Amino acid sequence: MNKELIGALEMISKDRGISFDVLADAIEAALVSAYKKNYNTNGNVRANLDRETGKIEIWASKTVVEEVSDPMTEISLKNAKAVNPLFEIGDVLEEEADSKNFGRIAAQTAKQVVMQRIREAEQGALFDEYAEKENEVLTAIVQRTEKNGVYVELGKTDGLIPLNEIIAGETYETNDRVKVYVLKVQRDTKGPQILASRTHPGLVKRLFELEIPEIQSGIVQIKSIAREAGQRTKIAVHSTDEQVDAVGACVGQRGVRVERIVSELHNEKMDIIEWDADIAVYIAKALGPAKVTMVFINEAEKAARVIVPDSQLSLAIGKEGQNARLAAKLTGWKIDIKSQSQADEEFAELVPDDGEVDEDADIDTNDILGELNE
Repeated sequence: MNKELIGALEMISKDRGISFDVLADAIEAALVSAYKKNYNTNGNVRANLDRETGKIEIWASKTVVEEVSDPMTEISLKNAKAVNPLFEIGDVLEEEADSKNFGRIAAQTAKQVVMQRIREAEQGALFDEYAEKENEVLTAIVQRTEKNGVYVELGKTDGLIPLNEIIAGETYETNDRVKVYVLKVQRDTKGPQILASRTHPGLVKRLFELEIPEIQSGIVQIKSIAREAGQRTKIAVHSTDEQVDAVGACVGQRGVRVERIVSELHNEKMDIIEWDADIAVYIAKALGPAKVTMVFINEAEKAARVIVPDSQLSLAIGKEGQNARLAAKLTGWKIDIKSQSQADEEFAELVPDDGEVDEDADIDTNDILGELNE
């Protein structure tokens, strides 16, 4: 029987991918629990399962006393000295317990503890596996939609896309396959619980990394991403190789690479711009597709004033200010956009009738870092 037990544990270890020692420890814990329940004791008990022979031993610690009141936790001085003459009152003796009469209840208790340990071990291994997937992209299969979000299947476990992480207007049908960004993996009594997102900028970043070989190799780097999920994303890229066009690599021949990403995001608009170390140039590019005439910058306040042709003002600002807002997020600078005629009017107010510039006027031509032609 003992050999059969070892064989069974080895089989479970192989099939479930759980360490043999973890299972053996579970057996020992089960035996201790069963013994305490069977003999109604809370005494100090330990069990030992020989990993090779399968032999089981249960040991109970007993306090040496003059007169025994609880035979499960105490032993008389006379009997203790029979074991070792050096024992005195108050000493603790560890004695092998009789484990042959556990009965059916004890066996059921042991089985329950073992199964619980197996479940805990499996859940622990599963948690460790998915904890490594935080900030990564996984393919999810839609299961159902409820008030608190969309429940999805993620391979060996399930996940939830909370309502605030769902792209506005996006609908999900059962068995739909979607890419999700893993926000957080947390422990739960039912196994690892995964919170996923369809709106996080990291989803765009990971999709580009998966789709663009030059990004995978490190030749093209993603410098910054600004996203308003479901509407528009701006992504700044830079090439470490002068012979490789960063924007062209991301777009792909006839736009095939970026189109795959756009399709996954349900036709979210994608602006791919080339990052530039010159902040004035970078800001001008970030405001694309609008054309920029001039950029004035204020290093101290990390703010920029951008001048655009009158015909480009609405394009530069974008619908409800979206283009300007995304450009500011992308660059990390405050951006104030003025049309050429607005800028001319402001400048004219600073110049008195005698033609001399007011020295106290709030303008500093030294802040001009560059001018970009249309």
